[in-house]
Amino acid sequence: MRQTYSGAGDFPPLAKAYTQVSQVVKETGLLRRAGWFYALVGAALAVCFGGVITGFILLGDSWFQLLMAAALGILFTQVAFLAHEAAHRQILSSGPANLRLARILAAGVVGISLSWWDAKHTRHHGNPNRVGKDPDIEFDTVSFLEVDAAKTRGPLRWITRRQGWLFFPLLTLEGLNLHVLGLKHLFARGPVKGRWLELGLIAVRLAAVIVPVFLLLPLGMAFAFIGVQLAVFGVYMGASFAPNHKGMPIIAPDAKLDFFSKQVRTSRNVSGGWWATWLMGGLNYQVEHHLFPNMPRPHLAKAREIVRDYCISHDVPYTETTLLRSYGIVIEYLNRVGLAARDPFDCPASAQFGRA
Repeated sequence: MRQTYSGAGDFPPLAKAYTQVSQVVKETGLLRRAGWFYALVGAALAVCFGGVITGFILLGDSWFQLLMAAALGILFTQVAFLAHEAAHRQILSSGPANLRLARILAAGVVGISLSWWDAKHTRHHGNPNRVGKDPDIEFDTVSFLEVDAAKTRGPLRWITRRQGWLFFPLLTLEGLNLHVLGLKHLFARGPVKGRWLELGLIAVRLAAVIVPVFLLLPLGMAFAFIGVQLAVFGVYMGASFAPNHKGMPIIAPDAKLDFFSKQVRTSRNVSGGWWATWLMGGLNYQVEHHLFPNMPRPHLAKAREIVRDYCISHDVPYTETTLLRSYGIVIEYLNRVGLAARDPFDCPASAQFGRA
């Protein structure tokens, strides 16, 4: 089985598509900032953090503290959504102000490096699912391309062969991985934007989270608290970003595609309306987010109607499915890629009847 990549021949060019759609979006006013919305979200999160801190103090030496840890994992993910939106210039009126806010939220509240994420995410937006250019499909523990799966060896090959089924369990480690990758970026040689500011913010944030936990809880419970918080954060983050592109067409490295086709055909929306928007921080409108990265979250639903109608009238596939179905697609795709990690000398007959 050989994985094939989509090229220009698979995506008929639509040279004026983005110009036409963006003109309608601008005239409708959907690119205007929605400060009131983000003020309400920020206030709600502040109240929730206050509730978790109060619960942590009142519960004391109790295993019910793990509920507070899980709540923190959820809240940190919601703040990460806001950092993502600020980095895309969606919240405040000026670019520098958005960048400062994004850095405070990402490094000072969530504890991950904005400069690491921003460099990675910018490359992804420019070339989603393109081989060699999208860092989100580069090899890590999970292989997103068959050529990478075939190269795995040892215990990693065992994981790769089952990576679809193991994907969500592996996400329990993604929270820790995000922190580690950010720190590796900040400590790496070479220029890093905001290196010392981010390191300072992360240090203060870690102290604010870790010191009270280990000071007020027994050692074992403290480790369990941090473990649950990181696990929930990792699963929530991964479960929010995974449905967006995994299982969509993989673009050949040398393919020349127009912007509209490239973004729409490699992105997948998640249906559900307001609850999906709340749950996924607007990432459920992935098609519209990729076409208009600086569009505020509350305007994405209206943009969906414009983009979807245009796609229908011009016979462009517009992918949208339920959240559960999107997870099924991701698992199926990862399992299919993982088949490339099989021993090339294995065959169905030997597996069924045993080897002589």
